[in-house]
Amino acid sequence: MEIRPEKPEDVEAVRSVNVAAFGRENEANLVDRLRGIASTFSFVAVQSDRIVGHIFFSLVAVEGKCSSNLSVLGLAPVAVLPNYQRQGIGTLLIREGLKECARSGFEAVVVLGDPDFYSRFGFVPASSKNLGCEYDVPDEAFMVLELESGALQDCSGTVKYRSEFRMCE
Repeated sequence: MEIRPEKPEDVEAVRSVNVAAFGRENEANLVDRLRGIASTFSFVAVQSDRIVGHIFFSLVAVEGKCSSNLSVLGLAPVAVLPNYQRQGIGTLLIREGLKECARSGFEAVVVLGDPDFYSRFGFVPASSKNLGCEYDVPDEAFMVLELESGALQDCSGTVKYRSEFRMCE
């Protein structure tokens, strides 16, 4: 299994993975809208020369009381082809993606997802770090991971996603 950055020739395969994984086009359309924007990361999982998984990170803003140079990413979406799910590919994509985000100097990552799954990577409820989500979501499902210890120590506010996310509602 190889995890690598998405290449221009991967666009259609990435779209297919997202549509198949979610059973709809919303997430694939979101990735298409976000692709190429500064401070985004897109990685693919390749097995036997076939793209079987995808993960995407994009910059989010924190409105409130935070350091003006705080850099936070949102993880969304992560997708694996149905026939390849439950084989650790999503876990590998998340682990490698988070490493690359940290290497690139980002200080935290937020995610909206299953608390049981994401807590395995160190994510905690964002509310425990004084962060809320702009969307009306269950508190335990909106989570954050500090890539740099203490990055959110003096921070409080509301996480705002890029406008492209509102087109998916």
